[in-house]
Amino acid sequence: MKILKGLIVFICVLNQSCTGQPSQKINGVSFVASNDAIDVSHIHPVINVHANYAAIMPFGFIRNLEHPELSFNSERQWFGERKEGVRQYVETFREANIQLMIKPQIWVWHGEFTGHIKMQTEADWKTLETSYAKFILEYAALAQELQVELFCIGTELESFVENRPDYWNDLILEVRKIYKGKLTYAANWNEFEHTPFWDKLDFIGIDAYFPVSHSKTPTVEECLVGWEKHKPSIQNLSREYNKSVLFTEFGYRSVDYSGKVPWESDRQKGLVNLEAQNNTTKALFEMFWEEEWFVGGFVWKWFVNHNHVGGENNTMFTPQNKPVEQIIKQYYKK
Repeated sequence: MKILKGLIVFICVLNQSCTGQPSQKINGVSFVASNDAIDVSHIHPVINVHANYAAIMPFGFIRNLEHPELSFNSERQWFGERKEGVRQYVETFREANIQLMIKPQIWVWHGEFTGHIKMQTEADWKTLETSYAKFILEYAALAQELQVELFCIGTELESFVENRPDYWNDLILEVRKIYKGKLTYAANWNEFEHTPFWDKLDFIGIDAYFPVSHSKTPTVEECLVGWEKHKPSIQNLSREYNKSVLFTEFGYRSVDYSGKVPWESDRQKGLVNLEAQNNTTKALFEMFWEEEWFVGGFVWKWFVNHNHVGGENNTMFTPQNKPVEQIIKQYYKK
């Protein structure tokens, strides 16, 4: 009887029902690493917006799109980007009863898109595979040690996945040996339909930068219509694999035409448009948050020093100190 009770507790851990669905929506923030330790004062704004999850994002660095080796856990990295920082962030969020996803990511020097990482020789592919596995398995072990609820095995690595599907299947098996929580992968918005291993993960993860409007200041209604082009394929994939969908990233810039190419992050592009950010965000919540097959998501992105970031003159993604922060708070409170 004790063994059976222990098994039930283990299966139903992580604040989830025994069906695999969380008992409440994942109302998350993508918490950006800094060069310092955090304390409860940095978490109060996360609590204030009614978030119940935070994504902690350690980074590995790669020299260029054809370079096969990652550098990570270097003293040259910011504190929050390496293992000791991830541990400290997780432990601090834990004290505030915020649940966690560890989401290791790659940064290609000069900001080149990770989806285009592609080796030119078999030897380089093997080197990349070994290097990436070391990166992921180290953080999977940390996630298990810290009893983190969610672990993401990769972010927007389309060419890597497409060219080496057997490697990814094997990697998932290796992660499962180490980590006993829930697994996802963060597929780019135009990648998720041909990601080949959803059946081996717990959630279909999508970085949800779908184009929804060509207007300078899109209305909520326009964006809802724009979503109708994308929502059926998302829902159909959920049905096909009998898996819930998680938006591993979602959000819009406070800029003109925010719904046209939402993935773009060029600091020089566009004028401040807070209404555009408000309306695109409202439409996303209205379209997805009440769906039973949709488990929630992580807004992109949330910085440590809340009082000194964002604001109504900021054109970037962060909702902090903008009207959209109150919109997110309203929906997360529901």
